Amino acid sequence: MSFRRRRPPGARGGPSDALTTDPADALAPEALPTPEPAIVRDDGHLMAAACDGDLDAFNLLVLRHERTVFTICLRLLRDVQAAEDATQDAFLRAWISARSFQGGSVRAWLLRIATNRAYDLLRVRARRPAAVLETEAAEIEPIWSTQSAIESPEAGALRDELGIYLERALTALPEDQRTVVLLADVQGCSYEETAAAAGAAVGTVKSRLSRGRAKLRQTLIDDPTAAELFDRYRRSQHETVDAPATRGRDSDDE
Repeated sequence: MSFRRRRPPGARGGPSDALTTDPADALAPEALPTPEPAIVRDDGHLMAAACDGDLDAFNLLVLRHERTVFTICLRLLRDVQAAEDATQDAFLRAWISARSFQGGSVRAWLLRIATNRAYDLLRVRARRPAAVLETEAAEIEPIWSTQSAIESPEAGALRDELGIYLERALTALPEDQRTVVLLADVQGCSYEETAAAAGAAVGTVKSRLSRGRAKLRQTLIDDPTAAELFDRYRRSQHETVDAPATRGRDSDDE
């Protein structure tokens, strides 16, 4: 996803700017220009350039954050097409209102625009319940995952199955709690970024997170199947962690 504007012919080193030289001279080592090291600009510099109308700088921000923005829209809307539309709208609104950026985390600012847009669509959907039933979204792939780099096939299967229950429990959370859980626990945002994206104080975010996590745990406990899956998943994780050490001891004994 990117926003483009047409450039005038010959702009920025087009073919008309090339010098006519002997091909042999062009291949000579001394004729080759010394490549300049790539400059990676942080979000703050890119946003400052975008505020001055630099569309290329803004497109770099889109490339950096479009996956995160799309994911949060998908978790809230649970519909791929609606999430794509919300993501596009969010970046378009961000570009139009770039000068309103007051500093801080660019990612949090973009996520706030995206979550606001997603909730706008949810409110429209709520006013048309019949249409929602006709276009019921299919079960989306669970996004819950382990932080462990090593995972057995059994643990992976259990995680996917458990993820379905977690997704349902997440959907049942109140809007404010669901938002902060998605931002902090799914997207990995800091408390400060989550607060900026949610438009709330850090203390409020921590309180909502605590209540949201407690409700998720209680939902799993109250469902015997989910509780069993979670217990099996935890055991499989311990077995995965212990396995390399066991193999090492066996090899030493040989």
